[in-house]
Amino acid sequence: LSHPECYGGLVFTSPRALEAIKICLKENSKNEAWSKSLKQRWNTKPAYVVGKATASLVEEIGLTPQGEKSGNAEKLAEYICSREKPNSSALLFPCGALKREVLPTALREKGVPLESLTVYQTTQHTDLQESLSRYFSQQVWDADVICKFLSPSGVKFCLQHIQKLSGDFINRIKFAAIGPTTAEAMEAAGIPVSCTAESPTAQDLAAGIQKALHLQNC
Repeated sequence: LSHPECYGGLVFTSPRALEAIKICLKENSKNEAWSKSLKQRWNTKPAYVVGKATASLVEEIGLTPQGEKSGNAEKLAEYICSREKPNSSALLFPCGALKREVLPTALREKGVPLESLTVYQTTQHTDLQESLSRYFSQQVWDADVICKFLSPSGVKFCLQHIQKLSGDFINRIKFAAIGPTTAEAMEAAGIPVSCTAESPTAQDLAAGIQKALHLQNC
């Protein structure tokens, strides 16, 4: 972040990446440098984002987001490639250790340089199994249960516990996905996807669930 002259812009596909940057900028010396000059210098370059949640965090650190209507990595890659020239300065991509290769691959195929930098690690919450066990021990199966997955890693870490704890009642669970990437992970794990949000927001996910339940009740 201290060398905007080395890059053509920024790419963010996760709110967690912005959280890592905000932690970095909390140090007094870095915060002062960011406020005095670095923020302005980065603002002469694009800050590409995948959705509204990420866009709002980009705005919090003083940058102007672009591409927030993309909704997923595939569409963001198309948006970036339509605006960036091949062989220009590399875009800096702070990301997680579990990032998919969709965006880097798409940009590489178009000759748009991208420098990925791992800034956070996704791990299972230490209380996950206990929390799920407590929930299912109190569950009364007199109506369908909605299980919402917000990321492929959520599927990876939670699904096995949900399947074990729900037992014969697994068919009473309706599974919803925040977006196509999460839906793909769910399908790959062999669970039916009742609905996928049209865009990765809480409002669209709620609307998708409402619609799916209405159709099934019909």
